[in-house]
Amino acid sequence: MTKYIKILVLFLTLFACGQNGTEMKTPENVNEKFAEFIAKKKFVAENYYPGISDEKMRPIFTEKINSVASDFKSVAESENPTDKKYQEKIKIGLSRFADVYMELDTEDRERVCTYFEELMDIIGLESSNGQLNKFMDGFDPNEITNKN
Repeated sequence: MTKYIKILVLFLTLFACGQNGTEMKTPENVNEKFAEFIAKKKFVAENYYPGISDEKMRPIFTEKINSVASDFKSVAESENPTDKKYQEKIKIGLSRFADVYMELDTEDRERVCTYFEELMDIIGLESSNGQLNKFMDGFDPNEITNKN
């Protein structure tokens, strides 16, 4: 019986540790990379992106993306940066686009997601847990896959 109690305690301890997310090591030059990201002009024509569809929206979209960079920076500088904390910042960042979502055409939504991916690369976060897909397409393909 004692063996089962020990296993239960071990399981509960591991489960409780997992609730805060996986701790992430912050790259050394992260502040420099965030500063470069914030400073660069956004929503301009590059690669296959034609540039923002409505020029008057550029400062609004730029401010929203730069706020996400600031949020990521605050997590990176915190005592215990975890993937869960970054996931929460992604959720908050995407929600900032709710009021202008109808102003975003497909290319602009793709560009927003690309900026999020750039920020994720800065801190080494591998996945948005489907949040970017949901923002882009209105659904999470992982939810469909998991139902089958």
